[in-house]
This record gives sequence, C-alpha cells and structure tokens, in this order.
Amino acid sequence: MRREFIGGLTTFLTLCYIIFVQPAVLSAAGMDTGAVMVATCLSSALATFVMGIWAKLPIALAPAMGHNFFFAFAVCIGMGIEWQKALGAVFISGTIFLAISPFGVRERIMRILPDCLKFAIAAGLGFMISLIGCEWGGLVVPTPPYSTYIEMGDLGSAPAIITILGVAAIGACLALKIRAAILIGLLVSTVAALSMGVAKFQGLFAAPPSIAPTLMQLDIFGALSTGFITIIFVFLILDLFDTIGTLVGVTEAGGLAEDGQVPNARQALASDAIGTVTGAMLGTSTVTSYVESAAGISAGAKTGVANIFTAVLFLVALFFHPLVVMVGEPYMLEVSEGITVSTRPVLAPAIMIIGLFMVGTVKRIDWSDPTEGLPAFLTIIFMPFSGFSPTEGIAFGFISYTFLKFVSGRRREVHPVLAVFALLFILKYALV
Repeated sequence: MRREFIGGLTTFLTLCYIIFVQPAVLSAAGMDTGAVMVATCLSSALATFVMGIWAKLPIALAPAMGHNFFFAFAVCIGMGIEWQKALGAVFISGTIFLAISPFGVRERIMRILPDCLKFAIAAGLGFMISLIGCEWGGLVVPTPPYSTYIEMGDLGSAPAIITILGVAAIGACLALKIRAAILIGLLVSTVAALSMGVAKFQGLFAAPPSIAPTLMQLDIFGALSTGFITIIFVFLILDLFDTIGTLVGVTEAGGLAEDGQVPNARQALASDAIGTVTGAMLGTSTVTSYVESAAGISAGAKTGVANIFTAVLFLVALFFHPLVVMVGEPYMLEVSEGITVSTRPVLAPAIMIIGLFMVGTVKRIDWSDPTEGLPAFLTIIFMPFSGFSPTEGIAFGFISYTFLKFVSGRRREVHPVLAVFALLFILKYALV
C-alpha cells in the first residue's frame, strides 16, 4: 500500500500542472476559470478512479494538452464557435469513442491515417503550442501595425525574464532526470513573478468555486450541424492517438504489458472515453491518459490502487483555487507606445516544454520519401501559420498525401475514407 501511495503521489506531482494550465487556456475561449478548474479536477478524479478500479491500471487521466489549445484557439477563437458548441463536439467525440471501444473498431479507424500524418499532427500542435507559450512569455510580440507579424520581445522585460528562468529550471531538471520537472519550473517562475511584482499572492486555501457557469452548458444539438463533422473527427482522432499511444508506451516501459498487449485494454479505452464524456458535461476539454503516469510506475505503482490516491489528490486540489488564480492571472505588457499584449509568464515555460515533447514525433517521419515528407511538412507548418488552425494543417496534409500517392502510382496506400476527406476538403476550399 505504501508503494502504491508513493506511485500515485508521484504521478499527481508530475501532471498537476494541468490544474493551473487548463483554466488559463479555456478562459481564452470565454469560459469561467473557477468553473473550469473544478471541472478539470472532478473529471480527472473520476476518470482516474474508473481507470484504477475497472481497468486496474496505474495510469492517471486529465484534460489533454494540445487538445485544449485546439479547443480554445482553433475552434473557439479561430473559427468563432461558441465554447458551448465546442463542448458539444467533445461530448459527441467521446460518446463515439465509448461506443467503439468494445468492438475493436479503433484499430480500423487508426488505419485510416498514415503514420506520417499521425506524427505530423502531433508535431504541428507542438509548434502551435510553443508559439503561444512564447507569446505568453513575452519572448515574441506582435509587430505593429501588422498584428499577424511577430518579432523578438524585450528580453529584459519582467515576463521574458520569468519565462527564461522557468524554461531554464525545467530544462535543467530534464537534463538531470529529475521528476516533476514541469512542476518545479512552475514553482520557479511563480517565485520569480512574485518577487518582480508580476503576480500577487492571494492566499493558499479557499472553498472550491462554483461549477455552475460550465456545468451542463454544452450544446450537443448545435454541434450536430454539418459544419462540425471535421471538428468532431479531429477531436476523435486526437483522442485515439493520445490514448492508444500512451497506454502502449506506458505499459511497455513500466513492465505492465502482457505479451506486448495492454492489459484490460477495452476497459482502459472505455475509462478514457468516460472521462471525455463527463468532462464535457462538467465543462472541460478532452480528457485522456497521461504519459506522466510512467513516473508513478517507476516509483512503485503497479496496480490501480495508485490511481485511487491520485484521484483523491485531484479532489484535494479543489481547495487551492487562490493558487490557480495567482498562477494564471494575465499580466499586461506594453510592447510599443499605446499597444499592450496579455502575457502569462508563470505558465509560459510549461507551455513551451509541452510543445517540445509533442514536436519530438517528427523523428518518426520518413523525410526521404516525398509522398510522406511533403504532406507531413504541410500539415506541420499550416497549423501554427494559419491562425492557429489544426484543421487547415490536416486538410493540406490529406489533400497532398492523396494527390502524391495517386500520381506516383501508389494509390493502394490511400485509405478510401482518407481520399473522401481529401475530396471534401478540396470542395470546401473551392466553394469558399
């Protein structure tokens, strides 16, 4: 029991940064930060508990990084879609995931996308997140009067200094193989922000804020319109990638796999889907399995008992709302006369490092094959360069992959469903 407790505590310490990051990210879409924090803690606790009790695996769950930025910056801000409808799309994708989990359909869906596009989507999201992290840290700022152009910010400004210190701390911890690197970096940037007057201490404990602003506010019927098909598909595919990749990787690395297979795989996938569905109802973006669980396994967690401890810690975190407000509070930075930008330097280092982890998938792309490399390249660059729109990157990836495979006489490598989506994207651009 002691071993499982230490493992569960270690897992929580390595992923609890999401409690601070998630409210800040979704608040950009107009959602209430306090309600999002409560929804994050509750959905994470529930999904983690279900994974531990039902799937008997020490793998914790929480709102996924990357998915939350797609939700807030691509869907809500980029496409101008209300967050209620975006939650509806998350709910639908989670429901589909839950429905297909017992029937092995996930393997067929995974075969739709070639490996090069799977890895490119993750890397593109990583670059998009990293750019946002640089902006939140004041390292890059808009170039007036053209707000779409960016330049180096003032590295002597308070937000930039705080961000640099946070990134340096996380980088040092990673190099020294110290666990909870992101949490330590978050602590360093918080102390720096407090000492420089960028953040203001608002206390440690308080009653949990109300969840009413987001509870059951999802608009399912609004998300069922034809314009949401692509969005729901992206949410579903991202969830499939993250979940299957994390489950396989963590169980293999932790010695929990059975003959190369994830134990209780169907229950594990269903637990993930339950987290997403309940998270959407509570008021947060896609909930999925966290690779940080590997830290807890290396610390001794071997069974789902560790997840029970992690889930309880998520519930305890509900009473630390003042810290969440302090860490995520924006700081207005003047970049030129009369022009200010909103920064969040305490969180910026964590955001940038998460981008680093996601960008690492590019090494698995076959760049020597133009029919693989070019579609992957287009997918990656259009995500951050098209107004933070992963959909545009996916569209260009689908179209170019299908075209190049057909002209090179390798049409059999294109799944029919992928070709249909490529055609739909072409029609979309032609009609617009």
